[in-house]
Amino acid sequence: MRARLLTLAGVVLALLLSTLTGCSGSGTADDGKIKLRFQSLAWQKESVAATKELVKEWNGAHPQIQVQYVQGSWDTVHDQLLTSFEGGEAPDVIHDASDDLADFAYGGYLADLRPLLPTALKQDIPERSWETATFGEGVYGVPFLQEPRVLMANTRILKVSGVRMPTPQQPWSWQEFRQVAKKLTARGRYGIAWPLKEPVSLTLNLGLSAGGRLFHREADGRARVVFEEGDATVPSVIHDQVGVDGSAARTTLGMGGSDILPGFFGGRYAMAALGFSYRQQIVQQAPEGFEWTVLPAPAGSGGLAQGVSPQTLSVAEDSPHKREAAAFIGFLLQPRNMVRLAQGDWMLPTGVAALKDPALHTGRHGWATGAALADALRPAPAQSVRGYPEWKDKVATPALQQYYSGAIDLAELRKRLVKDGNRVLARYQR
Repeated sequence: MRARLLTLAGVVLALLLSTLTGCSGSGTADDGKIKLRFQSLAWQKESVAATKELVKEWNGAHPQIQVQYVQGSWDTVHDQLLTSFEGGEAPDVIHDASDDLADFAYGGYLADLRPLLPTALKQDIPERSWETATFGEGVYGVPFLQEPRVLMANTRILKVSGVRMPTPQQPWSWQEFRQVAKKLTARGRYGIAWPLKEPVSLTLNLGLSAGGRLFHREADGRARVVFEEGDATVPSVIHDQVGVDGSAARTTLGMGGSDILPGFFGGRYAMAALGFSYRQQIVQQAPEGFEWTVLPAPAGSGGLAQGVSPQTLSVAEDSPHKREAAAFIGFLLQPRNMVRLAQGDWMLPTGVAALKDPALHTGRHGWATGAALADALRPAPAQSVRGYPEWKDKVATPALQQYYSGAIDLAELRKRLVKDGNRVLARYQR
């Protein structure tokens, strides 16, 4: 889901392979039927099944507009799409994430969806969600699934400790959370696991809860990095849990979310900071009798606010059947269908009507806790910042990794994020 620049050789090679494998399939067939290609990034079994079933239902109800399901991958989607755009072989309907759309939108590869989408769909999704796919004056994706960060907790450990159980109505503050993690720490057990192999999005998105923004817009529209008090809250807590309190496991700093689950199941970590969709892996992999619950992330001056980059559906600018492609998106994202997609991906729908479905408000597997957080979700701070991918990879990721490990202090972190970061952004905003 990350924007990266392909080398010229890579583009040429990928274009050649694309031509040899004959990936083209859009257009109008000899029998007059319109053929659309829909590239989906669904990967979990339930999600793939739900998406394919919806494609089948569409095709059955629209014999003159047939949709071909094409499987894509989150790991390679940016480079693959860039190659297909350059080669004129892009899918008609494109599944991606809002934080990957900026380069494609500004590059003219995606269609402005404002005149194409059904009115009911435009009205059902809140403006704050539409902002994640708005670049300049156009809307280049339909945000439909979103994932808050939450705390997965070992219920037995928390009950024995006697700590206050937070709720969306009365969450922990960041300082209370720090104290709770210390109380939950014991010999052979850490209070919290932070899987920070990719630390930037977590740090920025949770930073909104403490009033952090980091990226600010000048009067001329240019973005710049400003590291204020609110921006320091979340990284300082994580840093101190690791290096001062000993309540967070240092070994998890280089891990992904899935890597820490065995330790969570084994009682090595009382809590784990994870995305909402990790509930599916817990349900599938947890040993029999393991008791767990979903808790809201801590809150600060910004309340429960946190940034998200929703999954999106877009239409290629070069598609000869934009209106038909948009109609298919409208069908996929009808409230009842959006609920099916959300359940398949273990995420939250953006649509107001879908979010009211009783199935998403059950206490089972923490659905109700997640649904209660939906109103607090906001566009990720770096959503529309050009140059963010390079800033993230070359500046923010190494700086945060060194800060969390204790190699540099907060002053040095601020210097790198701001001074080095603004140099990167300046090249994209001349």
